[in-house]
Amino acid sequence: MNGDAARLIERLDGGERLTAEEFRRLLEGSDEESDALLRDKAVARRKAVYGNAVFMRGLIEISSYCKNDCLYCGIRRSNRNADRYRLSEEQILACADEGYALGFRTFVLQGGEDAYFTDERLVPLLLELKRRHPDCAVTLSLGERGKESFQRLFDAGADRYLLRHETATKYHYETLHPPEMSFERRMACLRDLRAIGYAVGAGFMVGSPGQTEEHLANDLFFIQDFQPEMCGIGPFIPHRDTVFAHEPPGSAALTCRLLSVIRLIKPNILLPATTALGTVHPQGRELGIISGANVVMPNLSPVGVRKQYALYDNKICTGEESAQCKDCLNARMRAVGYEIVIDRGDPAALPQLNSPPAS
Repeated sequence: MNGDAARLIERLDGGERLTAEEFRRLLEGSDEESDALLRDKAVARRKAVYGNAVFMRGLIEISSYCKNDCLYCGIRRSNRNADRYRLSEEQILACADEGYALGFRTFVLQGGEDAYFTDERLVPLLLELKRRHPDCAVTLSLGERGKESFQRLFDAGADRYLLRHETATKYHYETLHPPEMSFERRMACLRDLRAIGYAVGAGFMVGSPGQTEEHLANDLFFIQDFQPEMCGIGPFIPHRDTVFAHEPPGSAALTCRLLSVIRLIKPNILLPATTALGTVHPQGRELGIISGANVVMPNLSPVGVRKQYALYDNKICTGEESAQCKDCLNARMRAVGYEIVIDRGDPAALPQLNSPPAS
């Protein structure tokens, strides 16, 4: 076992902060034995907070229109081959109603930065969604907006907001996004969301073009500093109609290693085993869970539009009905010793750091 990596893992598990350079050394010093130690520590911390519970989020992909032109994304503005769609308010509410009947207690409304979805349209939608299902949490993942907009949506009932920072390294961000998009703006949005009172989710791609271990260390340091309630990470997967079409995908093994590190950074974080992880590896979501993740996100979008929300190629589960998605994931989680629970899955209070894991 790499002794330096083992010492850094023990320090992280003991609640110590690491520098960006120490995070880099931890990643650089990875080997089979230190990975096993890291995974064991992460699972113990997750079980101390959440036991064997896996929280289920109902994903509703509301629009594949986007004003942005991110170089890695299949629904980027300049992709003329993209098959665009936009769900109506009635369709979105019907998806939520179906999900509620299946046991979902959190709904994630996700979409490109579509100018159609103004506050004037979203506020009544959120109010109605919360009227129908007051015991549910609503998460939004609709990109950058102004602080006043974030506030209006929060006041209408949105509980959480996911906004991946994508990379905490400014010059790397600029290689992945067009000039009109700003690293500073992305970080300002995350700070605004925190100030308003949302449970905030950040996140980044693993293996994105040009990414180095130094970049990943900066991402981990940012997560340690910002302390988001949620963190969505998944491997980069190329899309055929982007400038990165021929770049290699990110690694499932590295993604799982980073999930474990993030769990140790913040033991009560809500950490998804993402669809992207399940796309690059047949057991990717299971591997994510046994590395410290505790959230899965079955798709509640109408089956007819799922293939159109193509952020990357070969996305899994685009043809399954919502009940099939849920039942499949439940079976997969049980196979590795975990149980999907019917719960909002709010961030849990942090137990005493050295308390033993829940049985």
